[in-house]
Amino acid sequence: MNFKLKKIIPQLITLFFVILIFGFFTFNAQINMENRGIEFGFGFLSQESSFDVQFSLIDYDGSHSYARAYLVGLLNTLLVAFIGIVIATILGVIVGIARLSPNYLIERSAAWYVEFFRNIPLLLQIFFWYFAALRALPLPQDADSIMGVFYLTIKGLYTPSFVWENLDIFIYSVIAVLISITVIRIYARKLQEKEGKQLPVFSISIALFIILPLLTFLIGGVSLNFQVPVLKQLSTTGFIYEGGLRLPPELIALTLALSLYTATFIAECVRAGIQGISKGQKEAAASIGLTPNQILKLVIMPQALRIIIPPTTNQYLNLTKNSSLAAAIAYPDLVLVFAGTALMQTGRAIEIVSITMLTYLSISLSISVLMNWYNKSIAIKEK
Repeated sequence: MNFKLKKIIPQLITLFFVILIFGFFTFNAQINMENRGIEFGFGFLSQESSFDVQFSLIDYDGSHSYARAYLVGLLNTLLVAFIGIVIATILGVIVGIARLSPNYLIERSAAWYVEFFRNIPLLLQIFFWYFAALRALPLPQDADSIMGVFYLTIKGLYTPSFVWENLDIFIYSVIAVLISITVIRIYARKLQEKEGKQLPVFSISIALFIILPLLTFLIGGVSLNFQVPVLKQLSTTGFIYEGGLRLPPELIALTLALSLYTATFIAECVRAGIQGISKGQKEAAASIGLTPNQILKLVIMPQALRIIIPPTTNQYLNLTKNSSLAAAIAYPDLVLVFAGTALMQTGRAIEIVSITMLTYLSISLSISVLMNWYNKSIAIKEK
């Protein structure tokens, strides 16, 4: 009993001091707000925002509410985080494996890439891509086409857009493909553990991704048309492309900087994970006739992932939080739109900053939960 009390009492004292500190700052903020005549509340979210955003994934203009502006900033932040994580992961895995290549040129090139990009401040890299690289591009009327349908200009990258008919059928087919691949992967893993047989899961997955969506076009009534950007002259603002899809230079610069920077740390996580597997494992696998690709896929990576995933999760979190540097180049992310413009207009500092902090906290916790679940799902279970 005494032992339990000795463990509980320090925790209770700590909790008491945390509540006391939180209560002090809350009471102090309330008194200061009352003295200055500032009201506390979230009713402002339904008020008209009265400002525009240059890039939005959903319909938005100044007549929409602050809540809508918050949603615009949130979606833009999630877009950068998602694209950055995908590109950084692919590039990081490639560079990490390349750093262990026996080819001197490949190994040195990968090492140079890591040492160069991870030792330059991220904000400086964002400035380079935005002000030095993308701002040196030609005007829309002077840009040459890439493959006849892409145009890279100072105003952004213009690409063809898709116009779908019966899109819901296509989406259902993709969902069916993902479920089928998941079932096949589970079955293939059990078959390998029980009988040692391997199914060509990758080839089957590629075939499903091609065949099922293709059937929706052939017999499902799904059709897809391309809308190509066309250069048109405006009377007052010069030339502009109409139609297609426009990726603003702020999005491109931010994505490039975040991806290239974070990929260097992921590459080192991959290299450390692979090197953490003893040579005896590789030699034993080679002695039973496995090819180098099979050794990497079946022996090294399943064990290395236990080392790779935890630090890689930290890099995903860093990338997501570092996306808040977008305000430096006026990309309309959550910080610029909501914690910047909306805050300056409304003066609701406590409410807006609290919402922004809780939003980033929720995104980070969601990524952590997902990666921890994946880490447990691939863990080698002892019998």
